Amino acid sequence: MLLLARAPKAWHRLFQLKPLALPGTPGGKAQHVRYQLFSTPSPAETGRQGQPQGPGLRTRLLVTALIGAGLGGAWLAVRAEKERWQQQQRTEALRQAAVGQGDFSLLDHRGQVRCKADFRGQWVLLYFGFTHCPDICPDELEKLVQVVRQLEAEPGLPPVQPLFITVDPERDTVAAMARYVQDFHPRLLGLTGSEEQIAQVSRSYRVYYSAGPKDEDQDYIVDHSVAIYLLSPDGLFTDYYSRARSAEQISDSVRRHMAAFRSVLC
Repeated sequence: MLLLARAPKAWHRLFQLKPLALPGTPGGKAQHVRYQLFSTPSPAETGRQGQPQGPGLRTRLLVTALIGAGLGGAWLAVRAEKERWQQQQRTEALRQAAVGQGDFSLLDHRGQVRCKADFRGQWVLLYFGFTHCPDICPDELEKLVQVVRQLEAEPGLPPVQPLFITVDPERDTVAAMARYVQDFHPRLLGLTGSEEQIAQVSRSYRVYYSAGPKDEDQDYIVDHSVAIYLLSPDGLFTDYYSRARSAEQISDSVRRHMAAFRSVLC
């Protein structure tokens, strides 16, 4: 009863108390009190507490790598498609040039008659030259053989038949061709024939040749065009490579032709 009797006085004294002065509030008046127990921490505070603000560094690097890989793959696909289109355009242009049309009948360095149909179903690298050539022909034949060896080293690729046709039938007999080709590759075939036969096959492949004057030893040089020809398994002229092309460049080109080949005879 005493507590209840004194209560009104106690409440009266409580309302007469002055407000407590809080630090930083002028006049001791605290108009706003913030409670941070349930408040959302600021980004700076979260950072100070070591909590991540978004995707981690590893995630960002992974996303960047995936985007880069996708762009790189798309660029490679576009470049490959462009190279295929360019190769198709080149092949079509060369085919329209009507090079290597018709057949031929020549003797190989073993004395066996050879015609164009004998090499049907094979890729062929063909070079026109002569055995008395001092430097160009040996260099080009060595390059041709190097291409054949590079392609032979890849089991998934079909074999390539190397051919050497002389433009000097007067001196390049069967026996002379046999002695010459043995220094290059065991599968290299040397082909020779009569003046008329050599003239016919040379015209077919647009090969220029002309024998120079003879010296006192009856020796002479044959001026001729220098190119390596690629024939498809259909026996069709597919590409040619000038002296400026390296063995690696020729090998790459032959691989691309092999990958894109579709027989027109089937």
